[in-house]
Parts: sequence; C-alpha cells; structure tokens
Amino acid sequence: MATSDSPATQPSAEEVLITVVLPVYEVREFLPECLDSLLGAAQSFEGIEVVAVDDCSPDDSGALLDEYAAGDSRLRVVHLPENVGLGRARGEGLARARGEYVWFVDSDDRLTTGAVAAVAERLRRTGPDVLLVDHALVNPDGSVQRNVRAHLFRDAPETFTLGERPSTLDLIMTAWSRVLRREFLLGLDVDFGHGYYEDISVTYPTLLAARRLSMLDRVCYHYQRGREGAITSTASPKHFDLFGQYERIFAFIDRESTTAEPFRKAVFDRTVRHATTVLATPGLVPEDLRRDFFRRASEHFRRFRPRDYTYPSGLRGLQYRLVEQGAYPAYAALEPVNRLRLALRTALGRARGAVRRTPRLAATALRRAYYRACLRLPADDGLAVYAAYWNRGYACNPAAIFEKARELAPGIRGVWVVARDRTASVPPGVEYVVEGTPRCLRTMARAKYLVNNVNFPYELPKRRGAVLVQTQHGTPVKKMGTDLREHPAAARGMNFDRLVEQCGRWDVLVSPNPHTTEVFTRVYPGGYQVLETGYPRVDRLVTASLDRVNRVRGELGIAPGQIAVLYAPTHRDHQDGTAPVPDVQRFADQLGDDHVLLVRSHYFDLPRISPSRGVVDVSSHPSIEDLCIASDVLITDYSSVMFDYAVLDRPIVIYAPDWEAYRRSRGVYFDLLAEGPGAVATTQEMLIEVFRSGEHMGPAAAERLAGFRDRFCPHDDGRAAERVVRSVFLGESAGEPADPDSLTSAGG
Repeated sequence: MATSDSPATQPSAEEVLITVVLPVYEVREFLPECLDSLLGAAQSFEGIEVVAVDDCSPDDSGALLDEYAAGDSRLRVVHLPENVGLGRARGEGLARARGEYVWFVDSDDRLTTGAVAAVAERLRRTGPDVLLVDHALVNPDGSVQRNVRAHLFRDAPETFTLGERPSTLDLIMTAWSRVLRREFLLGLDVDFGHGYYEDISVTYPTLLAARRLSMLDRVCYHYQRGREGAITSTASPKHFDLFGQYERIFAFIDRESTTAEPFRKAVFDRTVRHATTVLATPGLVPEDLRRDFFRRASEHFRRFRPRDYTYPSGLRGLQYRLVEQGAYPAYAALEPVNRLRLALRTALGRARGAVRRTPRLAATALRRAYYRACLRLPADDGLAVYAAYWNRGYACNPAAIFEKARELAPGIRGVWVVARDRTASVPPGVEYVVEGTPRCLRTMARAKYLVNNVNFPYELPKRRGAVLVQTQHGTPVKKMGTDLREHPAAARGMNFDRLVEQCGRWDVLVSPNPHTTEVFTRVYPGGYQVLETGYPRVDRLVTASLDRVNRVRGELGIAPGQIAVLYAPTHRDHQDGTAPVPDVQRFADQLGDDHVLLVRSHYFDLPRISPSRGVVDVSSHPSIEDLCIASDVLITDYSSVMFDYAVLDRPIVIYAPDWEAYRRSRGVYFDLLAEGPGAVATTQEMLIEVFRSGEHMGPAAAERLAGFRDRFCPHDDGRAAERVVRSVFLGESAGEPADPDSLTSAGG
C-alpha cells in the first residue's frame, strides 16, 4: 500500500525508548488534547516518538497532524491513501516504530501528566515483555472513575509471570492498556484483526506468551467513555467480529501450546462471558440479529470448549449450558434476570466508593428537602444574597455591587454566602452565612435578590418572583457556554442542557462591553435583560487614589521607587495541569533589584512558586483589584484581568508560550497576539527582551493599549456599580453609560 510520511527531522533510533502508535480517524475535536498529552508540557520524558497514522480521515485530522509534526520532530505522520480500519492502521504504525517498546494509544483519549516518565522508569528498571498500566474512565459529564480492578495493580509485585498471577487475565484487554516490547511483539507473528474487537487478537497472545510481566500502579491513561461512534455504544452487525477475533486467539494457543495451553480454560471463560455480555447489553446487537448472534456463540462454545471444562455455578452456569445447547427461547426468557445481575454487579463494583459517598448523598437530599420547604416561607423583599467564585469569598463584581447598594439602597439587607474555610475573607461588619447550612438555605430561599458571578447550585432554584443578577467575571477571550460544544476537551464536565436551564433563571446579565454582550447573549441563551454598564469591580481601579495605591504597595512590601510587575496567568481547563509558567526566579534576577515580581496563580491552580529574592507569591491575596492598582506592569496570558487592567493605562505584556495549542483546544474569539493590549512574548527569552528593550513602554505598545481600551473598556468611568444598583434595587434608570444604546435585551 502506498503511503506518505511527513519529512520532519526525527530523533535517532538510539534515543527512542517508547514509540506511541496513534491511529487517527475522524477525531479532529479530540486530537489536539491527545497530542498535547503525549508531547506537551505534561510529559517530561524526551525519549519518545509518536507515529501517527492518518487512516484517510475525512475531516482535517491529517492536516492537523502535519501542523503539529512541523513543530515537533518526535512526531511522524503516515497518510494512508485509503481507509483500512483501526487494526491495519496500527500495523502500519508498528512497521515504522523504532522504539524498544511500543504503546498503542487511541487518538480520542489522553495520557495523564507524567505518565510517560513513569512508564519509562519502570521499563528501564524491570525490562518486561509487557507492562500493564492502570487507567481511569472519563464519563461524558467529565467525571473520572478509576478502573474497578485497580486493586490488582496495588497488589502486584514489580515483575511476575502469568502463571504466578492468572488473575491478570481479568484485566481489560485493550491495546492502550499495555506497553509492549517491540521485538517480543514482532516475534509472536500476530497482528490486529480487522473490524470490531481487533485489540484482543494481540493483547491475549502477548499476555499468554510473556516471560516477564509488570504492572504499574498508576493511572497513566484516560479513556473517553461513551463517545459517539464508540463500539461500546453502537448497534451494528460488526459485533459478530468478536467470534473471528477469538478464533485467532485459540489458533495461537494451539500453535504455542507449551506456554499458552495452561490458560485455555481461562481464555474460554472470557470468550463466553464476553459474548453473553455483548448480547445482554442493550443497543449493541441489532434486534433482528440477536438469534443469529446467539447461534454463533453456541457454535463457538461447542467448538472451543476445553476437554476438562466445568461449568461455573449459579445463574452464569445455567446461562452457559443454554448457550451450549443452542436453546435461544429459554436463554431469551432468562435475559431480564441476567441484565439485573449485570446491573447489580456494576453497583457492587462501586459499593466501596458508595459507602463513602452515602452520608454525603443523604445530607444533600436533606438539604434539598429543607430548601424546598423554605421556599414556602414568605419572601423578604428587603433581602439580597451575594456570592462569588463558587462561594470562595467576598470578591469581584458582587462585592462592588454590595458596597454600592449599602450606600444607595440601605433598606436592602445584603448577606454573603461563603464556604466554611473562606469566612475570613468577609470584611468586618458584613453579614454572611456558611454554604449548605440551614441558615444559608433559609436565607437563599427567602431572598428577593440573588447576585453572583457564577451560577448558584443547580439544585437550589430561585423562588418565584426573585431577581437573579448574573454578573459573570470577565470579558471572554476563550470560547464559553454553548460554544464549547465544538471544543469537548475544554467542556469536560459541562452539562449543556443544564447550562441552558440555568441561564433561563437569570433575570439580569451585567456586561462590561459590546463584545461581551454579543458573545454572552449567544452562548448563554435566555430571556434576561442585559445591563451593559461596565464591570462594577473595575470602579475600584478607576477611582483609586494615590494614597490607596501607596497603602497597598506598602502592605505588599514594595519599596518606594521599585517597579512592581504583576504576573497573573489563567487556568488551563482544556488540559491536565496548569499554565506553563516561566522560571520566575531567573526572570526576577534578570529584571534586577529595581523590580519586584508579584506572582498571582489562578484560584483553580495551586501556587507553583516559592517566595524568594525579588519574587512575592500573592496567590492568596484577597483582592486582585488591589494587586492591579499596586503594580506598574501586568504580565498575563489569556486572563480577563487584562481588560480590567487596561483602564489604568499601564503597560500590559502578553506572555503566551502555548498560544497555538490553546487556540486550537480551547477556542478563542479573537487573535490576542495580533489584537492584544501591548507587547507579546512567546518564550521566556522574548519576555525578558521585551523588558530590557523597553518595548512594553514604547509607542507601539501604547498605541495597541489605547485601541484595546477603546474596544473593551467603553463604559469604565467609575460608576458601573451605581448603574446596576439603580436599575436592579431602586427600579430607576441606570443612567447612561458611555454608549446610550447599550442597555439591551437578550431577546433582541
């Protein structure tokens, strides 16, 4: 078969320990995250190559592979002229592999952070024929569930034989769950079958023939569960392929009887169990083909049953006898009972975790019932409930609105909802309740006004007649809301139906600028009113006095005359791990003693720096606004803090080392590198040169900042909170912001 390989310069074979073979077909939406998990910052081990096989994919997956390969010599791309299927595509990749070991990875899945280094360390120390790696299932809602047989990994010695641990045959038989010594695999004269279940014609023989096995007790692989088109959720005649794949396994056992024969019975058991499970799982075997599938299973049973085979006990034993006898009517009558058995087995498999979860689930149900009862209490028209950042404390737009409401609408009593460990963030004299407590639930249920910069808990809907003010917490650079349907890597855990339902509860959306209004009214559909007032939290920056600036700088330990550089990256919610940060100590040393670097990690990320000379960790500082007014320069990547900071007319530097990966995987609304607020750097060397040359303060940067401010800060005059309070709490005209037409409705 004619193929074409990408011409990128490749590392020498001596440098390659692991070759990842990556078949690619119609996975454009998942592919960037997969490639980044293999070759990006999440992996520190360099002795890896990736052979990606474009199986004549009809989408632009092949072009994306070429784009990645042009920037990374460890990636080689094979373009097949016609579609050959997953099994043969893996074979094409294996034929080009140069590593001592080969790992077959599915291109809609991903490796976990540090997985390659952990695998490499085990391979070098133990030299196994087969290394089995543990995995976790990523559900469609984004939740992660570890392999139910993880205990087999915890109990395993570093090396063993299958005869010493026959329970290893109970593990999942997928190609991606094991790393294989390449010469060992090639010497077995096996290959991946064609069609469904193609893995098992390789995974069983390699396990049966291995002289040295090892198991790594570490989740190295995230398997995307329930993806549209996956064979585990697709009705198709191709499920008949199962029998042909097992025929190849038994042919291997016959050929390699010396080593494999002792495991014939165990493999046979797995065969029958697999076939009956496929038949019992709704939506796999088409209804009009179920009898034929059962017939094939019966023929298979009689053909391959070991001479010394004994039936299992109980319901499964009865089921197997009916399969052997070809008694489909009796088997079909038994199927509802069998499905119940499978459901119970699944439930029992999760029982260990359920035992831990039961008290929490019971408490949640009790809170919901109490809240529903409180909704029957009289409404308090003089009560407003505030929250921010999932109850992390007193902050952002809700805090600015609260402060202005105390001044202009003193008859409205404001109460904050905060997490138990964040009560210290609440200023003296501000009333608060702890989330989830009876007092909190009662207060929320009775409130006339609800103000938040994220959604309130889904299970706590507002009472009829209440007014929910959604302030959000930033101007969007990255894709948001329903636009994330096109970016599943970033949408992990997002229930879009629930999101739309949540938007339907909003009565008012506060917007800072026309760009945000246009985006949010589209991606957060609802019948709410839009108040395009500017962001209330920015008032504090606009009105900050010199005394206030000096006081905050003194509290932070910034010496008089010292230039304070605030570094505030955003969170990477489209990938494992946090932002790729520069070497902050080296950067601070290069800036010199007349500078101090303030490092502000995103609240989703743990601080990754240690305070030292010229570096101050301000990640736990309660006010990003204070950090902005205290600093002289901002360095950020894709964080919305740049839009707030722009009103200060101080230099902003964009440090975006992963811009291309971020743009592909997360999705963006405009080209930040071309339309941003100042100088741009994509490497640490470029970043320090921006400061050494003074580019960040030059006329070109100033011109970009002025244009950026005109576009994104048209209403930031220090009166945004007042406009919101007058409109929401006092029922007055909010007063005209800079654009008199900016009070709009989401319904048009």
